[in-house]
Amino acid sequence: MELYFVRHGKTEWNLEGKYQGSHGDSPLLPDSIHDISLLAERLRNVNISHAYTSPLPRAKTTAEVLISDMNKNIPLTVVDDLREFDLGVMEGKKFVDLEKKIPEVIHAFRYEPADYDNNKIKAESFESVVKRTNSAINLIVDKNHGKGNVLIVSHGAALVAMIQSLLGNDIADIRKDGGLSNTSLTHLRYENGRYKLINWNETKFLNKELKSTDTI
Repeated sequence: MELYFVRHGKTEWNLEGKYQGSHGDSPLLPDSIHDISLLAERLRNVNISHAYTSPLPRAKTTAEVLISDMNKNIPLTVVDDLREFDLGVMEGKKFVDLEKKIPEVIHAFRYEPADYDNNKIKAESFESVVKRTNSAINLIVDKNHGKGNVLIVSHGAALVAMIQSLLGNDIADIRKDGGLSNTSLTHLRYENGRYKLINWNETKFLNKELKSTDTI
């Protein structure tokens, strides 16, 4: 069984370098709609039986546009546990401002997750995100195993935690492969009760040079 994980298209807050957690949202950029069409072309020959998305508008819109552009009749289910981290007081704040104000928290969140103290910013922990997202994915696999491949649309930080933990990596190693770019594709295979990484953060199909604001 193949699982295709997509990070939502780039938004206004992504462009502005603002943290966008489970309580924040902003519209997709016009360029993102074009990027989603390129992803649809990349997936056109992939057999997908069901799609799942976070309820947050930036992810749900990405999923809806993607399925429409693929011109396939793929059912879409909203799963609340696929939402982004609750980032507490960080939400809506600019990266550069928080790097000056709480540098140790930002550094840990982005590079050293084992040292991340979510209580300092009234946010969700890596452990909580891993627990809820892995539970969601395992339920999705149980429902679809033997029926076909699935598409999952979610968010940068949540996807990194979700995927790396599905692969058996500890919290300390969740950032070992870096982040995920907007409209990127990450491919896992589920076989004999285990998840295997096939491709991480595929973006070649976007045909452009990525910027720092594209990846988290």
